[in-house]
Amino acid sequence: MRWTVPNILTIIRLLSAPAVLMVFLVLPRPFADWVALILFVGASVTDWFDGYLARRWGQQTKLGTMLDPIADKAMVIIALAALVGLMGLNPWILLPAAVILFRETFVSGLREFLGDTAGTLKVTKLAKWKTMVQMVAISVLFISGIFEHHVGALSFGMDAATLQGVMEGNLSDARGLRVSMYAKGITGTLGVLLLWVAATLTFVTGLDYFNKARPYLKD
Repeated sequence: MRWTVPNILTIIRLLSAPAVLMVFLVLPRPFADWVALILFVGASVTDWFDGYLARRWGQQTKLGTMLDPIADKAMVIIALAALVGLMGLNPWILLPAAVILFRETFVSGLREFLGDTAGTLKVTKLAKWKTMVQMVAISVLFISGIFEHHVGALSFGMDAATLQGVMEGNLSDARGLRVSMYAKGITGTLGVLLLWVAATLTFVTGLDYFNKARPYLKD
């Protein structure tokens, strides 16, 4: 095994995946949300950076080729598990997450079954777009979680009438609750929309891989 810079970045990304979930067990919110967001965004950046460096420096290795898709899948799957737990099994999150998890498991099983012929399932440009949209969607949903916690802290102790008055502009909003509420709504809606787009791309690319593997599945 060659310990090149791209390989080290890939391993850091792989180790960051469980850390995204673990921070919620050891840190209070919203600190855990911020750390999870930083870890996830940082890992997402290395996903592009390690591949670029490997090609630029001619340091493409078997270790990196094996670990790179594993790190991507681990990062997305564990982050989705964290979001599903944080958002209380919200069906708008749970359904696309289930599609993504099913596809990743299915394609991994196909590659394992095909063995030496797994090269027929090379990563396509659409699959790369799929991964990018997944990462952006998850990042936006983490940001939405930060605003959600912020709204809860700002509105703590307010009764329904006071909250409604602040939101309608009839009462002073010295704490900036309105801005936080709007930011929560925008990021939440955008994150869910992007996650559904990612789930659609995930389904399409999974079907494409299955069609490519069909000749090898015939008895």
